[in-house]
Amino acid sequence: MKTPLWLSWSGGKDSSLALHALQQSEEFEVTGLLTTVTAVYERISMHGVRRELLDQQVEAIALPLIEVLIPQKSSNEVYAEAMRKAMLDAKSQGIQHIAFGDLFLEDVRDYRIENLNKVDMQAIFPIWGRDTTELAEEFIAQGFKTILVSVDAEQIDASFAGREFDGAMLNDLPESADPCGENGEFHTFVYDGPIFTQPIAVKKGEVVLREEHFYYCDLLPSDA
Repeated sequence: MKTPLWLSWSGGKDSSLALHALQQSEEFEVTGLLTTVTAVYERISMHGVRRELLDQQVEAIALPLIEVLIPQKSSNEVYAEAMRKAMLDAKSQGIQHIAFGDLFLEDVRDYRIENLNKVDMQAIFPIWGRDTTELAEEFIAQGFKTILVSVDAEQIDASFAGREFDGAMLNDLPESADPCGENGEFHTFVYDGPIFTQPIAVKKGEVVLREEHFYYCDLLPSDA
């Protein structure tokens, strides 16, 4: 019998890769997707993706969504407390493990492990340590379709906001940028691929600048 776990879900490339890897696992079974949503905006935190598109992703993946609501400009303390309560809720449902799509940032990994240890739970990192160039190419080859929805203009050009995550985009990235955006160069929204029963129909809206150097491409449901 496989061990049930929840997956930290951002709607982007890395969590999609983690889910795909876990779907092949003989040890674990993903039974829920855990997502932080900024309450005022009704958008996925950090990525800025609309709640409607998150709902469509979850429906196409056919897994329950567990939301952690956080306020606008949430402090680390408020975020940590919200996550602690979510973890305690997970434990009450028999969940002892939370999976993450982190790749190589040791400080982030240690932070997750430490916080889960506080509630006697374990962190799982199914794609940790993978070569990010190979992983990006594998992601495309597996048929995933993805759009860059957030770009840090201090690391890559703002024109990457709204681009498809494909071979041409990878070729255009500066050498200083990680191909998977692990250093925060960009965040993505996945709208098709082997984890979905059907693609998510989206259209690109305006690109807006926030916090001086973050460019967000607003994605809309195609019928909006």
